[in-house]
Amino acid sequence: MWRTALLGWGLATSLLNASILQEAIDRASPGDILRLAPGIYQGAIRIDKPLTIEGQEGRVIIRGEGKGSVIRILASSVTLKGLWIEGSGSEHSSIDAGIVAEKVSNLKILDNRLRDVLFGIDLRETHRSEVSRNHITSKPFDLGLRGDAIRLWYSHDNTISENTIQESRDFVVWYSSGNRIFKNHGMDGRYSLHFMYAGKNLVEDNLFERNSVGIFFMYSEGTTARNNTVKNSIGSFGVGIGMKDASNFTLKENTVIYNARGFYIDQSPFQPGSVNRYEGNRILYNTTGVQFHATQHRSLFYGNLFKGNVETIANDTPGAKIRLNEWLGNYYDDYEGLDRNKDGIGDIPHHHYAYADKLWLYYPALRFFYGSTVMSVLNFLAKLAPFSEPDLLLEDSKPKMEAKF
Repeated sequence: MWRTALLGWGLATSLLNASILQEAIDRASPGDILRLAPGIYQGAIRIDKPLTIEGQEGRVIIRGEGKGSVIRILASSVTLKGLWIEGSGSEHSSIDAGIVAEKVSNLKILDNRLRDVLFGIDLRETHRSEVSRNHITSKPFDLGLRGDAIRLWYSHDNTISENTIQESRDFVVWYSSGNRIFKNHGMDGRYSLHFMYAGKNLVEDNLFERNSVGIFFMYSEGTTARNNTVKNSIGSFGVGIGMKDASNFTLKENTVIYNARGFYIDQSPFQPGSVNRYEGNRILYNTTGVQFHATQHRSLFYGNLFKGNVETIANDTPGAKIRLNEWLGNYYDDYEGLDRNKDGIGDIPHHHYAYADKLWLYYPALRFFYGSTVMSVLNFLAKLAPFSEPDLLLEDSKPKMEAKF
């Protein structure tokens, strides 16, 4: 029989005894529910049995000691709900966090607010758990010195949803598979979502804005990313969605807008014989819509919309096998053909060439002139009378005539 205990009633305005919450946890039976009265409870607590700890959001604060992690979970079937968690340590080497869970399953971390914590929620070998509707910010450090808001390490089959992440460093998914990551909002960070050696995850309906990178997949395979919006990824790297040595991916109906690079595709797909599919994505008002690097294998681009990009696509690697890619039924705002039979498909294929402007890709010192009148004139003259062989970057035999969102 589960029991319910009310802890700390009447002590809302004072810092409760350092051991009172830990003592209550130690005395509780497996399956008990601890409902905390409003107040400030000292952290550095350890949960080693199935328990539920509930607070009234904004009125129950678990405050760390400024060193180590605030809450450490070492048992399965633990629920933390409606708590404000703050005051972790600042050591990256020990991954000081608001919540750490290790070698457990069936957790529920719901409706909490984590602030002034180096790392937010750190899941290590944690499976079949839910992390939802939390608000997470890191410590007020320089971007690279903050910790990760959410960290999955060898953690599988979890649901990470409707979290708000602001002014942290990264949200990382490493060596983890089978996770569903949806309806999260990440802003003002570095990598809003970063995968490393992670396979068969689902990423959908997220909004990432004002980060250095929206979503980046590295050394991973078999994930689907759909209906995400990534915008305003700017700066020296500035990527909406990036792929590095990533194979057998499907990226569908995503919107990448106002980024330095909409998609950045680095040697992806990586595995011979594998294919990445980009379908129905909206690639809008980026400096470069799609930038390729070291292409060796084939990707498919079907039904995507390119509009308002300074450069539709670019290839920065001489000798790359860019012609292996397949383009079909995409919309390009720079298409110059007609549709005489009114079937919505252009009468002639769309070709995209790199003329003189390929120089800035291959010779970084010339990037200063990109977008300048000098480069525009050179590019115009090269199209009239090429003084070097232009690079054919794409050919689409059925370009769409209308931009349909």
